[in-house]
Amino acid sequence: MAVEQNSETKWEAKVSTVLKEASAEQIWGFYGDFFNFHKWFPGLASCYGVHGANGEPGCIRYCGGFSIKSEDGEDSVSWSKEKLTAVDPIHRSLTYEIVDCNIGFKSYESTVKITPSGSDAESGCRIDWSIKVDPVKGWVLEDLVKKFDVGLDRTARRMEEALTNPEE
Repeated sequence: MAVEQNSETKWEAKVSTVLKEASAEQIWGFYGDFFNFHKWFPGLASCYGVHGANGEPGCIRYCGGFSIKSEDGEDSVSWSKEKLTAVDPIHRSLTYEIVDCNIGFKSYESTVKITPSGSDAESGCRIDWSIKVDPVKGWVLEDLVKKFDVGLDRTARRMEEALTNPEE
């Protein structure tokens, strides 16, 4: 986990996890389904498209849940609208930004990159999730990064579980 904190510049961080039972190509398929990320990310109760075609640059998804407190108080749903700004299926990376939210992010950009981690393309993968955000009132960068780290790890485990124990 890399952390850089300066209250006058953007916060930047990267969290990563390694999966042993899932290939980069398999995990990329889950991330490519941009409008349905609630199936995998803990604390995300809903996620659906509000603009454009799923997985295409320019599309926008609505995400609602409880993983980050809203500015409106603890009992209200936290939400964000996220625009997919870049997709590179060859290198399995995507970038998105928050265009509107009630969770305090004034400027937020995130990139997810999935790479093989084993000696061949089928023997595991690594997911890197990089964030760049203006400092968020009421947060310390290390606490925000910890949330992202736990979220990524749980997301990756859910994806791996879906691949190794598919429902029949």
